This record gives sequence, C-alpha cells and structure tokens, in this order.
Amino acid sequence: MAGEPQSDCVFCKIVAGEIPATVLRRTERVLAFRDIAPKAPVHVLVIPHVHYPNAAALGAAEPEVAGELLAEAGAVARDEGIEDYRLIFNTGAGAGQTVFHAHVHVLGGMPMNESMV
Repeated sequence: MAGEPQSDCVFCKIVAGEIPATVLRRTERVLAFRDIAPKAPVHVLVIPHVHYPNAAALGAAEPEVAGELLAEAGAVARDEGIEDYRLIFNTGAGAGQTVFHAHVHVLGGMPMNESMV
C-alpha cells in the first residue's frame, strides 16, 4: 500500500536502517544518500521515508513531501559544492526507473549535455 513501508523495497530497508548506505542528510521525512552505482562524480539519491512507487504518486498524495525532496536536493548540491547540477525523476520502467520507491537523482561535478537526459 502506498505510504506504508514495503518489505521487498530496498529504499524502505535503507530508511529503516536494515541496509547500509552512505547517508548525507536526514530529516523527519526525507533521506539523502550516495548512489552505489554513480553516473557522475556527485550522484546522490533523495527519497521520502514514506513509500510511494514514483514521484507522480508521491506528488499527488503528499505534495509537501515532494517539495521537501526538491529542497533537500538543493541542499545536497550546496553541501557537495556544486552550483550546476541535474535533478532526475524516473517514473516507470520505460523511463529507466529500477527501484519503485519515489526518488530524485542529484547529479553533478562534471559537464553535462543534452544526450545525458
């Protein structure tokens, strides 16, 4: 059920502390940690503590938490010392989503071009 932790969700397990992660920021509702397969020098995932399958579902159900994801993504970029960065929400398998828990990728630390979208 959306909003409830899922026993088979790797991100729910990271939030619960069952799977280790390099945590950079944690609030009451959001967690930011380094991606284990980075695509850029800075590659951080920002996720809500609550489980929603994708950003669209999170935004529809809890827009204030979705807004906090964006605020924390900006804070991660600042903390990492990057001014130019990319935020990516993949929604659905066809868009490249592989973990079906809403999250935003913060990518930076290198020049990016349109072909990387």
